[in-house]
Amino acid sequence: MRIISKIFRWALKSMGLLLAMVILAGLVFRLFAPVPQPPGELIDVGGFSLHINATGVQNDKPTLLIESGAGAPSEYYYWLGEMLKDSMRVVRYDRAGIGYSDLSDAPRDPETIAGELHTLLEKAGESPPYILAGHSYGGHYIRVFTALYPEEVAGLVFIDAPHPNSSERLNMPPEPKFLKALYKVGAITGDLGVLGLGDRVLGPILRAPGLPEEVTNRYFDYTLNGKYLWGYLEEEKGYPELVERSGGINDFGSRPIRVFAGTNLNEKALLKMGLNPEEIRTERRKMQEEIAGLSTNGQAFFLEGGHITIFSLKENAAIICNEILKLIVEL
Repeated sequence: MRIISKIFRWALKSMGLLLAMVILAGLVFRLFAPVPQPPGELIDVGGFSLHINATGVQNDKPTLLIESGAGAPSEYYYWLGEMLKDSMRVVRYDRAGIGYSDLSDAPRDPETIAGELHTLLEKAGESPPYILAGHSYGGHYIRVFTALYPEEVAGLVFIDAPHPNSSERLNMPPEPKFLKALYKVGAITGDLGVLGLGDRVLGPILRAPGLPEEVTNRYFDYTLNGKYLWGYLEEEKGYPELVERSGGINDFGSRPIRVFAGTNLNEKALLKMGLNPEEIRTERRKMQEEIAGLSTNGQAFFLEGGHITIFSLKENAAIICNEILKLIVEL
């Protein structure tokens, strides 16, 4: 028994020493890490700064404004900006805490977030009309922005955005509770510099398929501290209110709506959850068509891609950009 006890104490001391060394290495890494150089600019919107990256010349055409998905940095939408910048103004930005943007002490309710975006656009010298493009949860945010500033929105583009009733209609299980705890652990390790150090060793955690290396290399900036995950956790608290608010905004009249949805599903994961992939695919298609049907001028397009690759792959981004250019001709 004494031998086992000695081995156990030795193991505990070894693990403690290893943990201390990892934390020390992380703190040293954070101390000497290069200062991020975000593309675009940081603009104060009232005590904190939001990151905005605008490309293309301002002209008489509407400006495309991209609203990111949950926790998605604006750099994910590189191809949309790159392919359209010669034809129109394209604005990408990061919500508070996400990407290069500062954290905010303000509540993360949808009206506050829409107001922050509106202030950012005014201070950055951008002007309406806007075509709002919302990916994933960004689809909910652009509904709210349109309801608050209807005279500034010329059209809407939904990119694999969920229907407000998707959770119920798809019978998806709730997110495991341990995930939130895992995100908090990640945020703490980020503040200690350990997450950033691991990111450098293993490669960018937030890598999106199909984007140039010069873009994905910037993802290292997001893990220099825990800000990104703290921002995501704060925003996540407001998601139920966001979905409820979005679900009550259904009258878009003849304002054009274009919907792009991916057809690729993680069938193995769905089967493990006891769900039928084909039934999920069929119901998803119905819901995307319903979103397009919110306007008398709505169209839905179904692309071979997943939730991210529907726009991060250059060939898919080209399809979306082509339809946006067609839409501009109508306006």
